[in-house]
Amino acid sequence: MSAANELLMAIHARLTGDTDLLGMIGEDGIRDRLVTGRKLPSVLIGDVVSNDYSTSTEGGEEHLFSLEVWIDAGGRRQAQLVAWRLHALLHDAALDLGPYSLVSILHVRTQSRREPKTKLYVAELRFRAVTEPIAGVTA
Repeated sequence: MSAANELLMAIHARLTGDTDLLGMIGEDGIRDRLVTGRKLPSVLIGDVVSNDYSTSTEGGEEHLFSLEVWIDAGGRRQAQLVAWRLHALLHDAALDLGPYSLVSILHVRTQSRREPKTKLYVAELRFRAVTEPIAGVTA
């Protein structure tokens, strides 16, 4: 499995294992897409871009990814509270990526907006993670 997939699985496990976050968004609130008719709030795993980050002696990848908080009730304030919890769970976190080592995972920015079409509030968090393969471990 790729480092990006291992990273996403570890992030999903971290988020679904946090009772405070699940209390804010519900048991089924973490998804990979916005589904019509599903209850909000929810956290969506958004874009993921992986780039080669190897040196002349070491392999590595840089992963840029986003998490989106979608809220109907509670507005921007509630979206920011969920975003803050996501930041607390992931910024500089130690995650197990199986055959890969997580060098770092850092929050880059958070942007909130109101979607004009749906009138829903969205807080988008951007993160940057760097991974390396663990020597002697096959993926």
